[in-house]
Amino acid sequence: MANAPAAGHALDVLGLIARRGEPVPAAAIARDLGLPRSSVYHLLAVLVERGYVRHLPEERRYGLGLAAYELGSAYQRQAPLERMARGLMDRLVDGCGHNAHLAVLHGGDVLYVVEHRAPGRPLLVTDVGVRLPAPLTATGLAMLAALPAAQVRALYPDRAALVRRDGRGPASTTQLRSWLQAVRQRGYAVEDGLVTPGLGSVAVAVLDANDYPVAAVAVTYPQADVDDAGRERLVAAVGRTAGALAARVGRVR
Repeated sequence: MANAPAAGHALDVLGLIARRGEPVPAAAIARDLGLPRSSVYHLLAVLVERGYVRHLPEERRYGLGLAAYELGSAYQRQAPLERMARGLMDRLVDGCGHNAHLAVLHGGDVLYVVEHRAPGRPLLVTDVGVRLPAPLTATGLAMLAALPAAQVRALYPDRAALVRRDGRGPASTTQLRSWLQAVRQRGYAVEDGLVTPGLGSVAVAVLDANDYPVAAVAVTYPQADVDDAGRERLVAAVGRTAGALAARVGRVR
Protein backbone atom coordinates (compact mmCIF):
# COMPACT_ATOMS: atom_id res chain seq x y z
CA MET A 1 0.00 0.00 0.00
CA ALA A 2 3.02 2.27 0.53
CA ASN A 3 3.38 2.56 -3.26
CA ALA A 4 -0.34 3.05 -3.96
CA PRO A 5 -1.95 4.92 -1.05
CA ALA A 6 -4.91 6.14 -3.13
CA ALA A 7 -5.80 2.57 -4.10
CA GLY A 8 -5.60 1.51 -0.49
CA HIS A 9 -7.79 4.39 0.66
CA ALA A 10 -10.35 3.63 -2.05
CA LEU A 11 -10.55 0.04 -0.86
CA ASP A 12 -10.87 1.26 2.73
CA VAL A 13 -13.84 3.40 1.69
CA LEU A 14 -15.50 0.47 -0.08
CA GLY A 15 -14.88 -1.81 2.87
CA LEU A 16 -16.36 0.66 5.34
CA ILE A 17 -19.52 1.17 3.27
CA ALA A 18 -19.91 -2.59 2.86
CA ARG A 19 -19.55 -3.27 6.59
CA ARG A 20 -22.11 -0.64 7.57
CA GLY A 21 -24.87 -2.37 5.64
CA GLU A 22 -26.52 0.97 4.76
CA PRO A 23 -25.54 4.20 2.97
CA VAL A 24 -23.03 6.36 4.86
CA PRO A 25 -22.42 10.14 4.89
CA ALA A 26 -19.08 11.28 3.50
CA ALA A 27 -18.29 13.03 6.79
CA ALA A 28 -18.66 9.73 8.68
CA ILE A 29 -16.37 7.98 6.19
CA ALA A 30 -13.71 10.67 6.64
CA ARG A 31 -14.02 10.53 10.43
CA ASP A 32 -13.91 6.75 10.77
CA LEU A 33 -11.02 6.32 8.34
CA GLY A 34 -9.08 9.32 9.59
CA LEU A 35 -8.87 10.87 6.12
CA PRO A 36 -9.31 14.50 5.03
CA ARG A 37 -12.82 15.22 3.76
CA SER A 38 -11.44 16.56 0.49
CA SER A 39 -9.64 13.26 -0.13
CA VAL A 40 -12.76 11.26 0.71
CA TYR A 41 -14.91 13.30 -1.68
CA HIS A 42 -12.32 12.78 -4.44
CA LEU A 43 -12.24 9.01 -3.80
CA LEU A 44 -16.04 8.85 -3.73
CA ALA A 45 -16.27 10.75 -7.03
CA VAL A 46 -13.99 8.21 -8.70
CA LEU A 47 -15.84 5.25 -7.17
CA VAL A 48 -19.20 6.70 -8.23
CA GLU A 49 -17.90 7.25 -11.77
CA ARG A 50 -16.73 3.62 -11.96
CA GLY A 51 -20.02 2.32 -10.54
CA TYR A 52 -18.66 0.87 -7.30
CA VAL A 53 -20.43 3.47 -5.18
CA ARG A 54 -23.75 5.25 -5.72
CA HIS A 55 -24.58 8.70 -4.41
CA LEU A 56 -27.96 9.32 -2.78
CA PRO A 57 -28.22 13.12 -3.01
CA GLU A 58 -31.52 13.38 -1.11
CA GLU A 59 -29.98 11.62 1.88
CA ARG A 60 -26.46 12.98 1.35
CA ARG A 61 -25.12 9.46 1.74
CA TYR A 62 -23.15 6.93 -0.26
CA GLY A 63 -23.92 3.23 -0.76
CA LEU A 64 -22.51 0.38 -2.80
CA GLY A 65 -23.08 0.50 -6.56
CA LEU A 66 -23.81 -2.07 -9.22
CA ALA A 67 -20.14 -2.71 -9.98
CA ALA A 68 -19.59 -3.71 -6.35
CA TYR A 69 -22.51 -6.12 -6.63
CA GLU A 70 -21.05 -7.59 -9.82
CA LEU A 71 -17.69 -8.00 -8.12
CA GLY A 72 -19.36 -9.74 -5.20
CA SER A 73 -21.25 -11.99 -7.58
CA ALA A 74 -18.01 -12.92 -9.31
CA TYR A 75 -16.54 -13.76 -5.92
CA GLN A 76 -19.49 -16.02 -5.23
CA ARG A 77 -19.00 -17.76 -8.56
CA GLN A 78 -15.33 -18.36 -7.87
CA ALA A 79 -15.92 -18.93 -4.13
CA PRO A 80 -12.22 -18.96 -3.17
CA LEU A 81 -12.83 -19.06 0.57
CA GLU A 82 -15.38 -21.83 0.25
CA ARG A 83 -13.09 -23.80 -2.04
CA MET A 84 -10.22 -23.50 0.40
CA ALA A 85 -12.44 -24.50 3.33
CA ARG A 86 -14.45 -27.39 1.94
CA GLY A 87 -11.92 -30.19 2.39
CA LEU A 88 -11.06 -28.95 5.88
CA MET A 89 -14.75 -28.85 6.81
CA ASP A 90 -15.24 -32.37 5.46
CA ARG A 91 -12.45 -33.65 7.70
CA LEU A 92 -13.83 -31.74 10.68
CA VAL A 93 -17.24 -33.38 10.34
CA ASP A 94 -15.74 -36.82 9.75
CA GLY A 95 -13.63 -36.43 12.87
CA CYS A 96 -16.22 -35.07 15.29
CA GLY A 97 -19.45 -36.56 13.94
CA HIS A 98 -21.41 -33.30 14.21
CA ASN A 99 -22.65 -30.66 11.76
CA ALA A 100 -20.12 -27.96 10.86
CA HIS A 101 -20.39 -24.65 9.05
CA LEU A 102 -18.38 -21.68 7.87
CA ALA A 103 -19.77 -18.16 8.06
CA VAL A 104 -18.63 -14.63 7.18
CA LEU A 105 -19.70 -11.27 8.59
CA HIS A 106 -22.08 -9.19 6.46
CA GLY A 107 -22.81 -5.96 8.31
CA GLY A 108 -24.40 -6.95 11.61
CA ASP A 109 -25.30 -10.43 10.35
CA VAL A 110 -23.48 -13.65 9.66
CA LEU A 111 -23.84 -15.23 6.22
CA TYR A 112 -23.36 -19.00 6.04
CA VAL A 113 -21.21 -20.00 3.07
CA VAL A 114 -20.38 -23.66 3.81
CA GLU A 115 -22.63 -26.18 5.56
CA HIS A 116 -21.58 -29.79 6.04
CA ARG A 117 -24.13 -32.12 7.60
CA ALA A 118 -23.11 -35.18 9.57
CA PRO A 119 -25.18 -38.33 8.96
CA GLY A 120 -28.03 -38.73 11.43
CA ARG A 121 -27.61 -35.31 12.98
CA PRO A 122 -30.44 -32.74 13.34
CA LEU A 123 -31.18 -30.44 10.42
CA LEU A 124 -30.09 -26.86 11.03
CA VAL A 125 -31.47 -23.46 10.06
CA THR A 126 -27.91 -22.37 9.17
CA ASP A 127 -27.98 -23.49 5.54
CA VAL A 128 -25.81 -21.92 2.83
CA GLY A 129 -27.06 -18.40 2.06
CA VAL A 130 -28.93 -18.00 5.36
CA ARG A 131 -28.29 -14.83 7.35
CA LEU A 132 -28.71 -14.50 11.13
CA PRO A 133 -27.97 -11.69 13.60
CA ALA A 134 -24.29 -12.06 14.50
CA PRO A 135 -24.66 -11.66 18.31
CA LEU A 136 -27.00 -14.68 18.44
CA THR A 137 -24.55 -17.09 16.82
CA ALA A 138 -21.25 -18.62 17.86
CA THR A 139 -19.68 -17.75 14.50
CA GLY A 140 -20.85 -14.15 14.82
CA LEU A 141 -19.56 -13.76 18.37
CA ALA A 142 -16.21 -15.27 17.40
CA MET A 143 -15.78 -12.75 14.58
CA LEU A 144 -17.12 -9.75 16.49
CA ALA A 145 -14.69 -10.47 19.33
CA ALA A 146 -11.80 -10.18 16.85
CA LEU A 147 -12.93 -6.81 15.46
CA PRO A 148 -11.61 -3.47 16.72
CA ALA A 149 -13.82 -2.01 19.45
CA ALA A 150 -14.63 1.02 17.27
CA GLN A 151 -16.00 -1.21 14.52
CA VAL A 152 -18.19 -3.11 16.98
CA ARG A 153 -19.54 0.22 18.27
CA ALA A 154 -20.27 1.30 14.69
CA LEU A 155 -22.22 -1.91 14.06
CA TYR A 156 -24.12 -1.70 17.37
CA PRO A 157 -24.26 1.94 18.51
CA ASP A 158 -27.17 1.31 20.88
CA ARG A 159 -29.53 -1.42 22.04
CA ALA A 160 -31.93 -0.67 19.19
CA ALA A 161 -29.33 -2.18 16.82
CA LEU A 162 -29.40 -5.50 18.68
CA VAL A 163 -31.80 -8.20 17.51
CA ARG A 164 -33.04 -10.63 20.16
CA ARG A 165 -34.73 -13.99 19.62
CA ASP A 166 -37.61 -14.87 21.95
CA GLY A 167 -36.11 -12.63 24.60
CA ARG A 168 -32.66 -14.20 24.27
CA GLY A 169 -29.41 -12.61 23.19
CA PRO A 170 -27.53 -9.55 24.49
CA ALA A 171 -30.01 -7.00 25.83
CA SER A 172 -27.61 -4.04 25.73
CA THR A 173 -24.35 -2.96 24.17
CA THR A 174 -22.75 -3.31 27.61
CA GLN A 175 -23.81 -6.94 27.77
CA LEU A 176 -22.58 -7.54 24.21
CA ARG A 177 -19.16 -6.12 25.13
CA SER A 178 -19.08 -8.43 28.15
CA TRP A 179 -19.89 -11.44 25.97
CA LEU A 180 -17.17 -10.51 23.49
CA GLN A 181 -14.62 -10.05 26.27
CA ALA A 182 -15.45 -13.58 27.48
CA VAL A 183 -14.89 -14.89 23.94
CA ARG A 184 -11.49 -13.21 23.77
CA GLN A 185 -10.49 -14.66 27.12
CA ARG A 186 -11.56 -18.20 26.18
CA GLY A 187 -10.29 -18.03 22.61
CA TYR A 188 -13.57 -19.37 21.21
CA ALA A 189 -17.29 -18.53 21.19
CA VAL A 190 -20.17 -20.56 22.59
CA GLU A 191 -23.86 -20.42 21.71
CA ASP A 192 -26.31 -22.42 23.80
CA GLY A 193 -29.79 -22.67 22.32
CA LEU A 194 -30.07 -19.08 21.07
CA VAL A 195 -30.66 -20.11 17.44
CA THR A 196 -32.39 -23.46 18.01
CA PRO A 197 -33.43 -24.72 21.47
CA GLY A 198 -31.54 -27.85 22.43
CA LEU A 199 -28.63 -27.21 20.07
CA GLY A 200 -25.32 -25.64 21.02
CA SER A 201 -22.37 -24.43 18.96
CA VAL A 202 -18.71 -23.60 19.43
CA ALA A 203 -16.81 -21.40 16.97
CA VAL A 204 -13.34 -20.02 16.31
CA ALA A 205 -12.55 -17.05 14.06
CA VAL A 206 -10.37 -17.42 10.96
CA LEU A 207 -7.91 -14.51 10.99
CA ASP A 208 -6.04 -13.16 7.99
CA ALA A 209 -2.47 -11.82 7.99
CA ASN A 210 -3.74 -8.56 9.55
CA ASP A 211 -5.64 -10.43 12.31
CA TYR A 212 -8.95 -9.48 10.69
CA PRO A 213 -11.72 -12.10 11.00
CA VAL A 214 -12.45 -13.19 7.44
CA ALA A 215 -14.70 -16.06 8.59
CA ALA A 216 -15.47 -18.36 11.49
CA VAL A 217 -15.66 -22.15 11.74
CA ALA A 218 -18.28 -23.74 13.98
CA VAL A 219 -19.64 -27.11 15.03
CA THR A 220 -23.26 -27.48 16.16
CA TYR A 221 -24.35 -30.37 18.39
CA PRO A 222 -27.30 -31.57 20.50
CA GLN A 223 -26.56 -30.20 23.96
CA ALA A 224 -27.79 -33.37 25.64
CA ASP A 225 -25.16 -35.43 23.78
CA VAL A 226 -22.07 -33.37 24.65
CA ASP A 227 -20.65 -32.90 28.16
CA ASP A 228 -17.98 -30.40 29.17
CA ALA A 229 -15.11 -32.70 28.18
CA GLY A 230 -16.78 -33.42 24.85
CA ARG A 231 -17.20 -29.73 24.18
CA GLU A 232 -13.53 -29.12 24.88
CA ARG A 233 -12.65 -31.76 22.29
CA LEU A 234 -14.92 -30.04 19.79
CA VAL A 235 -13.31 -26.68 20.56
CA ALA A 236 -9.88 -28.17 19.87
CA ALA A 237 -11.03 -29.66 16.57
CA VAL A 238 -12.69 -26.41 15.46
CA GLY A 239 -9.57 -24.46 16.45
CA ARG A 240 -7.34 -26.72 14.35
CA THR A 241 -9.64 -26.29 11.35
CA ALA A 242 -9.78 -22.50 11.75
CA GLY A 243 -6.00 -22.39 12.07
CA ALA A 244 -5.49 -24.51 8.95
CA LEU A 245 -7.88 -22.30 6.96
CA ALA A 246 -6.14 -19.15 8.25
CA ALA A 247 -2.84 -20.56 6.98
CA ARG A 248 -4.39 -21.13 3.54
CA VAL A 249 -5.87 -17.62 3.48
CA GLY A 250 -2.48 -16.19 4.37
CA ARG A 251 -0.76 -18.04 1.53
CA VAL A 252 -3.00 -16.46 -1.13
CA ARG A 253 -2.67 -12.86 0.03
